Amino acid sequence: MTLASAEYPFFDVMATMLVFFCWVAWFGLLFVAVGDLFRRPGVSGWAKAGWILLMLVLPVLGVLLYLGIEGRHMREREAAVQRRFDDYVRSVSTSDTTSAAQIAEARRLLDDGVINDAEYQTLMRKALAP
Repeated sequence: MTLASAEYPFFDVMATMLVFFCWVAWFGLLFVAVGDLFRRPGVSGWAKAGWILLMLVLPVLGVLLYLGIEGRHMREREAAVQRRFDDYVRSVSTSDTTSAAQIAEARRLLDDGVINDAEYQTLMRKALAP
């Protein structure tokens, strides 16, 4: 009986790990390229089918060609999506229509004597209503 290390030397293990790493990296690039391709509104269905066919028939060349041609535009599209998301988050988070803001404003009005206790309770119920 021989040792497992003698049957599968260190350099073979490293080569297998390198091949596996490259395979996983290629799939990552493939998913990025296909995801970007289908998010592009200006590309026809036939052009998308052509890119997909190229990526399947000549996998490495197809993905690298897509990234080389569309790489700069991919970054611009991703930045635009991120800006829209950030603007949405800012618009939602800075909104003064939250229950806490409504309660704080009602409390301020009560303390200033602008409203009475019954009106304050009504505003509280409205703010806490789902």
